[in-house]
Amino acid sequence: MTNTSVDNGKTVAILAYITIIGWIIALVMHNDKKTDFGAFHIRQTLGIMVVAVVLSIIISVVGIPILGWILQLAILVFWILGFIGAIQGEKKLVPLLGEQFQDWFKGIG
Repeated sequence: MTNTSVDNGKTVAILAYITIIGWIIALVMHNDKKTDFGAFHIRQTLGIMVVAVVLSIIISVVGIPILGWILQLAILVFWILGFIGAIQGEKKLVPLLGEQFQDWFKGIG
């Protein structure tokens, strides 16, 4: 991947990790000027958000608060790893499900 491609998508990649509003802004910006780097991080962030919502629903049904805290901490760690990768201009997959996120959301890009 060229440095120019990373530079062009870096703003989009970083914005994608800043709340759902940032993700939506990143998606709109990405649609104007598509880059592989931006698409990669948009898909990673979407995957993290979907997993966080699904886990929240499951934990609320199961009703085991300590399990919820542990899983939400894991989600936070995944978010931090993705955010750092975006800042550093690297395409690092989120642990465990990052490759699946790229496959599941391949329509974004």
